[in-house]
Amino acid sequence: MQVNVHDAKTRLSELLAAAEAGDEVVIARNGAPVVRLVPITGATELRQPGFARGELWMSEDFDELPAEVADALEREL
Repeated sequence: MQVNVHDAKTRLSELLAAAEAGDEVVIARNGAPVVRLVPITGATELRQPGFARGELWMSEDFDELPAEVADALEREL
């Protein structure tokens, strides 16, 4: 479906639901298509802090960072 900007403003919730349901929703300005509403796919759930606790480890033979690299990383934080 194609709607103009004014209609999109007044019917935004309806258009979002249509896009989420898989319908193609195009918003036009002066009759010319400008944008297409599409659902976001993939991970929509935020990761929680500590979600990988116990799954990551430091190798026994890990080399320490050179001091100048470690200092540069600390300064950028």
